[in-house]
Amino acid sequence: MLEQFKQFLVETNAIALAVGVVIGGAVSKLVSTIVSGLLMPLIGLILPGGEWRKVTISLGTGNDPLAIGEVVGATLDFLIIAAVVYIVIAKLLKIEPKK
Repeated sequence: MLEQFKQFLVETNAIALAVGVVIGGAVSKLVSTIVSGLLMPLIGLILPGGEWRKVTISLGTGNDPLAIGEVVGATLDFLIIAAVVYIVIAKLLKIEPKK
């Protein structure tokens, strides 16, 4: 049974997938830290108020406000992380843009 498990891991590329997930998580954490620690404070300097992630829209009394700033911030984080991952993967795979 142990031999079959080893064969499964090798044939299905499960080990490569596991390594990819671990590296992806580490890259995501690194880029998130760069975004929150460097880029977002710079963006906060440009925008009036600086605390744009705390912007909410009230729906009236008794209702929770919509956290628009958090949604916009998470969207920007995602786009920046996706761009960095794409650039890294493109360089690793030497993907050329279509002309």
